[in-house]
Amino acid sequence: MLNDEQIWKLRSHFPILRDKIYLYSCSQGALSGAVEAGMRDYAESWRNSPAPWDEWVGAYERMRSEFARFINAQPDEIAILTSASAGISAIASALDFRPRSKVIMGEYEFPTMGHVWLAQQPHGAQVEFLNGVGNAIPIESYERAIDRQTCIVPVTQVSFLNGFRSNVAAVTRIAHANGALVFLDGYQDCGTRPIDVKALDVDFFVTGTLKYLLGPPGLAFLYVRRELIESLTPTVTSWMAQRDVFKFDAKTLDPAPAARRFEGGSPPIPNIYMARPALDFLTQIGLENVAAQIESLTRGFLAGVRDLGIQTKTPTSSVGPLVVLRCMDSAEVIARLARRGIVASARHDGARFSFHVYNTAADVQATLAALEDNLALMARA
Repeated sequence: MLNDEQIWKLRSHFPILRDKIYLYSCSQGALSGAVEAGMRDYAESWRNSPAPWDEWVGAYERMRSEFARFINAQPDEIAILTSASAGISAIASALDFRPRSKVIMGEYEFPTMGHVWLAQQPHGAQVEFLNGVGNAIPIESYERAIDRQTCIVPVTQVSFLNGFRSNVAAVTRIAHANGALVFLDGYQDCGTRPIDVKALDVDFFVTGTLKYLLGPPGLAFLYVRRELIESLTPTVTSWMAQRDVFKFDAKTLDPAPAARRFEGGSPPIPNIYMARPALDFLTQIGLENVAAQIESLTRGFLAGVRDLGIQTKTPTSSVGPLVVLRCMDSAEVIARLARRGIVASARHDGARFSFHVYNTAADVQATLAALEDNLALMARA
C-alpha cells in the first residue's frame, strides 16, 4: 500500500489534479507529464531522424514486448491495433460458425462486443444475450446457456455500465468444459491491478490504452493464446499482418505465424510513443499498489453512498475501479459536479465514478459532500 507522501508525489505528474477531482478514468485516463514527454519524443524523432521508420518499428516491437510482460504473455501472442473493435472483428472474421453457431454473452457488455458478433449473423452466428439479475449476470445463466453448440463466450471483466465484475474463472471453466472459446474484454480494468492471462486461461484478451492504462486513444492490444494463432485466418487483414512485411507481394496471402496476423495497416506510431511511458509509470508504481489504493477508495466511497441512502448499480462488495450510482437525471448530476471541479461521466441513468491510483480519500469525501448537496437528483435506496 502506498503512503500519503508517495500518493502526493505521483499526483504531481498529472497537471489536471492541481485543480480538479478526476474520477473520469473509465472514459479517459488523466494526462501525465510522462505521456506528454512521449509526444515530444515522437515529434523529435520525426523531425531529426534520417530514417524515422527504423526507429519507429523498433518502438513498435518494444511496445509489443512490454505489454506482453504486463499481462504475462509472450510477444508473439500480442497484436497491436488501433482499437479494441479492430481486434474483436479480426477474431470474429476468422471463426467458422458451421459446427458451433452460438455466441453467448451478458447484456452488460460494451456495445462494440455485441455489435461485432451480431454482424456475424449472416455467416451463421446465433447471438444470445444473458439477462442481468440485480445488476449482475449469474453464473447459473452461463451454465444453462453454454453447451456443445457454443462457439465463443465474450465476457467483460468489469462492465462499463454498472461496474459489475464478472467471475471470469467460472465463466472460463464452463465454456472450456463445453469446448467453447472465451474472449475477455479487459478495457474497464486493465491498469488497475495485476493481470495474468495464463492464470485466467482465456483464449483471447483485448484492451486499450486510453482508460486505466493512462495512455492515448487509438491504441489497443489483442492477446491470442499461442496454440490458437495459426488455426485462425482473419478475413480482415493487411500488409503488416503478413509473414514477411517487406516482401511487398500483392499476389500472395501469407499471414504471420504470430498474433501479428490479426493486425491491420501501419501501426499507430504516435500513440505508441505516448503509451510506452504510461505503461512504464504504472509498472514502476506496482500494480499491487494500484489495486490496493483503488480498493480502499472504492470501499470508502460505497460506505458513504450507503450512508447517504443513494441507490448504487454497482455491487456493494466491489473493489473498484468503477462505481455507478442511479440518478433521476444523470446528465444534470454530472454538470453540477463539474461546476464543483469534479470530473465524472454518465451512462443512461447512472453517474459513473472511477478511481485510480492518483485519487485520494479527500477526493472521496469531496464527492460525497457534492452528492449530499444534490440528493434530490439521486435515486434513493
